[in-house]
Amino acid sequence: MKNLIGIDKAKALGLVKELNDLLANYQLFYQNLRGFHWNIKGKEFFELHLKFEELYNDAVIKVDEIAERILTLQGEPLHTFTDYLKTTEISEAKGIANGTEGIKIVVDNFKTLINKERVILSLASNADDEGTVSLMSDYITETEKTLWMLNSYLS
Repeated sequence: MKNLIGIDKAKALGLVKELNDLLANYQLFYQNLRGFHWNIKGKEFFELHLKFEELYNDAVIKVDEIAERILTLQGEPLHTFTDYLKTTEISEAKGIANGTEGIKIVVDNFKTLINKERVILSLASNADDEGTVSLMSDYITETEKTLWMLNSYLS
């Protein structure tokens, strides 16, 4: 049995579950970035204030794209922080004002996200879901480059 876009319904349900997990993680990642942006202090303030803003602007776009992909697969995206907190592996980062500490958390958060994206990429490929494959492939490519740059910053 196939859904509206021709994906096996059972495989689509599995993808929806994993995409909702990714969505929850991106929401916590986004909120962490907002906190870093607001609370950063020190000599690197101007540089990191802008970098965190760039990253949270990108994350909020991804949140919307993931939710819309879930809807395309005929699922329902999670949309409450209660559900996000039950689902996410990314922890809330509270009271971080040190730039290096914030960047280290961002790197760890990205590692979590990219691992989830790779799982979804594999599942989507097995389901012949080119839309999700394309989305995850783009995210992975961007995240790999960002991780390289952030790691260079920390070196």
